[in-house]
Amino acid sequence: MELAFIPSPSRGVLYLGPIPLRGYAFCIIIGVFVAVWLGNKRWIARGGRAGTVADIAVWAVPFGLVGGRLYHVITDYELYFSEGRDWVDAFKIWEGGLGIWGAIALGALGAWIGARRRGIPMPAYADAVAPGIAFAQAIGRWGNWFNQELYGRATDLPWAVEITSSADGRVPGTYHPTFLYESLWCIGVALLVIWADRRFQLGHGRAFALYVAAYCAGRFWTEYLRVDDAHHILGLRLNNWTALIMFLLAVTYIVLSARMRPGREAVVEPAAAASGEATGDDAAKSGTDSDGEGEPKAADDAGDGTQGKDEGQGKDDVKDGAESAKKS
Repeated sequence: MELAFIPSPSRGVLYLGPIPLRGYAFCIIIGVFVAVWLGNKRWIARGGRAGTVADIAVWAVPFGLVGGRLYHVITDYELYFSEGRDWVDAFKIWEGGLGIWGAIALGALGAWIGARRRGIPMPAYADAVAPGIAFAQAIGRWGNWFNQELYGRATDLPWAVEITSSADGRVPGTYHPTFLYESLWCIGVALLVIWADRRFQLGHGRAFALYVAAYCAGRFWTEYLRVDDAHHILGLRLNNWTALIMFLLAVTYIVLSARMRPGREAVVEPAAAASGEATGDDAAKSGTDSDGEGEPKAADDAGDGTQGKDEGQGKDDVKDGAESAKKS
């Protein structure tokens, strides 16, 4: 007999007259707002303009939603195209079903388009929004709670989630709340990236790579607990393999990038630097400072103990790069 558990909502949608208000959609929307808000603060601190993150998100978010849905439909095609299924359901995104791998991949493409249109380096933008994406995932996972989906194995632990629906093959009972595990893990990932970024002055996409690596580590074990139908390869779920591969790629990128391009970008938004707006704390730490009149001073590139090795490294190179951007 269970003494305690997390109850599932009696329904995942409320109606405001004829308008449906779905919990899953609310979680996604709130997550996007949090990601843009935090990303904007971090971008300004790096020396960028207010509003730039939101402008690029106009490209990234739609691409991300399409990519997330495509990944889900492709990897779980039998839910929509097998006998007795209605292929139209593949378009009903509000009923749940977004694959984070596809969302990040196509979302990155959309962000690249938006960043390119503004002349902004994509790695710097990715570093700024990385913790916000993790927080957005933490919020978005509660959409699975509203839909009573993606839970883990049966358990009688006090924090088990109670599943009451019997639709689509569900068996009512208490299960591991993998949505909660992943939500808490994503909060930890966001805090880790924020701390590491401040401590080590991560640049050139390394903060984003750290987010990817840390998320994949947690996703591997939460995915291992899940009991929903999934494709298996050599005994592991497909998403386990995806998490493992992405983890290795992210770690490899961090190591190689740190060797090839140490330190941070001195200028993340050329237009802001040219107009004298790049006065954020992180911009000062990454190689520029302000004397009150907008003139940059030379400073050691964070984490770089060599001078004159590559463009953008060392005191003289950082100063020349910042002054060039200011005059352009």
